[in-house]
Amino acid sequence: MALLMEKGSEPLTESEKADLEAIAAIKESAAFEFKEEGNKYVKMGKKYYSDAIECYTKAINQKALSDSETSILFANRAHVNLLLGNLRRALIDSQEALKFCPSNLKAIYRAAKASLSLNMLAEAREHCVKGLQLDPNNEELKKLERQVGVKISEKEKLEAEVSKAFAETKELVSAIEYRGLKIGKAMYQELIGLRKPVLDKSNILHWPVILLYAEVMSSDFIEDFCETDMFSVHLDMISFSVKPIVIDKLYDYKTFSIIIYVLAISNILLHARVRKRILIQGTCDLLLKPPKAPWKIFNNPLLKSRVIKVNKRNKLIGILSKPSSVISYISTFYIACITYNAFKQKFRQGNKVEPY
Repeated sequence: MALLMEKGSEPLTESEKADLEAIAAIKESAAFEFKEEGNKYVKMGKKYYSDAIECYTKAINQKALSDSETSILFANRAHVNLLLGNLRRALIDSQEALKFCPSNLKAIYRAAKASLSLNMLAEAREHCVKGLQLDPNNEELKKLERQVGVKISEKEKLEAEVSKAFAETKELVSAIEYRGLKIGKAMYQELIGLRKPVLDKSNILHWPVILLYAEVMSSDFIEDFCETDMFSVHLDMISFSVKPIVIDKLYDYKTFSIIIYVLAISNILLHARVRKRILIQGTCDLLLKPPKAPWKIFNNPLLKSRVIKVNKRNKLIGILSKPSSVISYISTFYIACITYNAFKQKFRQGNKVEPY
């Protein structure tokens, strides 16, 4: 009996040959039936896609069809996997289909489509080129090739922008290190977003600076504070007077009537790799995990923060380069009125007020 023959052995009698031919015919018929059943399930809609895959799998497992027919089975299963979003399985099935029939255009198209969806752009383009060599007028492949081309152009543009951003960040970090600045995490970043120092063509740093008027729960933001500028220059432009509702006192914020303190935080000096990561944050869609919420850093009892009085005639670089302190890369300064000594004393003791 042919069914009892060992695997790989040749039939010896006409009867055994007839049995093998009959078995092959049965398996071939079953494979075609499974294929047709799978096709019906595909037409019935998404609810039946898993049934279609099962039918195509059963047909493949019969191992009874020609190479071209087997290629069609794999291509059909790839099609259903694409419809289900099983992109990796779709690509594998398409590749299997092409092993049996390298000229199977549907398999080539599905391999290209799956590769594109998996962002395997070089492979997607290769499949498109191969398919168009076989059928130069295939509109679906032409359209897909254009989509691949757009994706490749976008990727190359982004890579160029990222490369430029990393180079600029490297120069920025080098400039900060050359100045001997000790940079820590940004305070009150929720007020201004992803801002950072900028190094201009003359190798001069421009810093984002926050001015906090804690007495009146207000703030100002200077986006471009040149490191060679004196504080008095900027203060002349933002001086104002205000009378808070809750306190019967006029706060006169003029250059001659204020004291400035810089907030220095001693225990959160950033590692070089962390500095680069933070300074490139938000560039070219490199949206990295944001740092710990500023108010949590501020209120962390393990961190020692202090305020240092600033001479209004000092340049910013002279203030930031104090050897004893770590300065936030978004520099934070408190502005207090000279006339309100009670607040000044309370403030200098560390009882600071969060800004609005």
